[in-house]
Amino acid sequence: MVFKSIGVILSDPIETRTVGNRGTIVHNGRMSRTLLLLFAHPDDETFLTGGTACRYSSEGVRVVLATATLGESGKPGIPPVCTPEELPAVRERELRTAVELLGIAQVHLLGYRDRELASAPPELIREQLVGLVRACRPQVVVSFDPNGGNLHPDHVAISRFAIDAVTAAADTRWFPSSGRAHAVDRLVWVPGKRPWLLARDGDLKTTPGVDFAVDVRAWQDRKAAALRAHATQHQSAERNFFAQPDCDRLLGVEVFRQAFGPRLSRRPLDDLFGGLGPAGL
Repeated sequence: MVFKSIGVILSDPIETRTVGNRGTIVHNGRMSRTLLLLFAHPDDETFLTGGTACRYSSEGVRVVLATATLGESGKPGIPPVCTPEELPAVRERELRTAVELLGIAQVHLLGYRDRELASAPPELIREQLVGLVRACRPQVVVSFDPNGGNLHPDHVAISRFAIDAVTAAADTRWFPSSGRAHAVDRLVWVPGKRPWLLARDGDLKTTPGVDFAVDVRAWQDRKAAALRAHATQHQSAERNFFAQPDCDRLLGVEVFRQAFGPRLSRRPLDDLFGGLGPAGL
């Protein structure tokens, strides 16, 4: 398997170092937090967290993405954008474009085959993800819930591997050569089959599983542009967002469930970093 970075899009890449054992990165002497997204396919980052990535990158948070496969077993669009043989390269290019629109600082491809992620050697992917967690030292990690949202086997698998890696990264006995141990403060899941439909719920305070409702209305145009950048997935984007009469409403909020982290003062919060304390502690 190949583990590679396809691009670093930092606006201030002169100096990057960590402080202490928390999810704080110093860029050119300035403190910033880090948000790590762990997903299965290109487009997951946009459909599920596109507005959140935009919001936090605009606030100075360093957003890092790991994508396990290139979605090469998916559809190339109708009519097709490319041939099946071209699909992996096309989806990687779409991902590059989308992450630039979303302000994601780093993207790492884990190199696994689409629809075969559940068969990945556990020790190998654990070591990959532990190394990534220790290198970027996030306070908050986002992935699928244990049901994978829609029970897609790759979604279920990356959820399992994310939980495994986040806990192992804090244990000095695992892979001591992969960097200094790091304890993630909060792991959150994307809940439900189509979590954007929860935006239609008039009172998210009473909706179980909605621990965070992130207002991303100010960034919905950028999310829409990133959705369109995934041209091979245009049918899904049209069906779930653009063809809906309340498209703006669906694009304007993203919801999450806390898997572990500090007790929440209320539900839902509007900040994935809420209650975690200031950067640098």
